Amino acid sequence: MRKYEALYVLAPNLTEEEIKANVEKFKNVVVNGGGEVENIDEWGKRKLAYEINHVNEGYYVLMNFSANSELPMELDRVLRISDSVIRHLVVNLQK
Repeated sequence: MRKYEALYVLAPNLTEEEIKANVEKFKNVVVNGGGEVENIDEWGKRKLAYEINHVNEGYYVLMNFSANSELPMELDRVLRISDSVIRHLVVNLQK
């Protein structure tokens, strides 16, 4: 199992319940795929460095997890098709 880090930015107009549901949804993608979530750090609403689709801020979430090499591709696919995600990045932490 390799260590990965996923950072995603959710739309700022989501309610608190919708944010929690999205965080749980992406966590379940990792757990159901055979991975192990080590840490989820919700940074909260922050100003974006640049405007994306006429939006100036977003809700940042950082998730550290361990998984096999196929799981990050599945997580990336799920993040890409989610309407509530503005931007995302999944990174392998091992060299």
